[in-house]
Amino acid sequence: MPLNFSNTRRAALLQGAAAAGALCLPALSARAATKVAFGYSAVSDFATVFIATDEGMFAKRGLEVELKFIPITSTIPAAIQSGSLQMGGPTPTGYLQAVQGGLDHVVLGGGGVLSKTYTELGLVARAGAGIKTPQDCAGKKIGVPGIGALLHVAFSQWLKVNGVSAQSVTFIESPFPQHADMVKGGTVDAVVTGGPFMTRIIDSGAGYVASYFTTFLPEGYPTVIHVARRDWVAANPAAVKAFREGLQEATAFLLQSKNDARVRELLGKYLKLAPPAVAKMQISPPGPVVTAKQLQWWGTLLRDQGLVTSNMNYADLVLKA
Repeated sequence: MPLNFSNTRRAALLQGAAAAGALCLPALSARAATKVAFGYSAVSDFATVFIATDEGMFAKRGLEVELKFIPITSTIPAAIQSGSLQMGGPTPTGYLQAVQGGLDHVVLGGGGVLSKTYTELGLVARAGAGIKTPQDCAGKKIGVPGIGALLHVAFSQWLKVNGVSAQSVTFIESPFPQHADMVKGGTVDAVVTGGPFMTRIIDSGAGYVASYFTTFLPEGYPTVIHVARRDWVAANPAAVKAFREGLQEATAFLLQSKNDARVRELLGKYLKLAPPAVAKMQISPPGPVVTAKQLQWWGTLLRDQGLVTSNMNYADLVLKA
């Protein structure tokens, strides 16, 4: 299934990627490439990083990227802070909570973004649960991939704008791979889930989609951002430049329909998915550039839900061009 988002947004992304590609690429140097460990999780939002790594878009710019799978996205900031990763892709909500906690990390770019047409994120209810509306969620037990994680925050906002208090729901924290068993076993009434985990539940008949709740959110806001420690960024400007340019080139590659088979091959490789699953999955629209305004929108939701307590200098959190 090819990418599914507006022609306007596709044109804008292609124009931006082409402009970046028109910049003079740094000449290959005889010196050793800068080695970077990059942490990713099991979502298609990292497609451009996979592409830039395997298609040599980082390597030709003197950047050697080692991709490391991190099962729990919320642990990526701590791994970056410790130095076991130099870069990684937390969600905006996880990142902002880490900054609130004292980590000095800066945003280099972005992965996937929200889209009105992206329907591989949603509320999947147990068969027979009777959940059809936000009001039906009151009093229910609902599994989320992390308390304070992006899907939990977005789902709580969906409840709020529909007049339902998130306090009326019992949230059960559970990783994506457990969602199918929890629904089938009746441990929860529903799960906030996505991707192949959502498909597995629906195909088994154990559950159904009660709402694609993320489609009410603003188009183009980041769901995954790429970050690094500020001191590492200051010490490695060439590596950062190479990463950002490689990301832009990979975005252009992703947006070309002729490359769909190759993109899916890479998703299967890094997400450990069988070809039939990869063939059916939607690919999150790319958003290589992240703005302070976008971060502030997520920050406002976090403050409203009591997950962060102070305002932040959002402009200072995004690395300038």
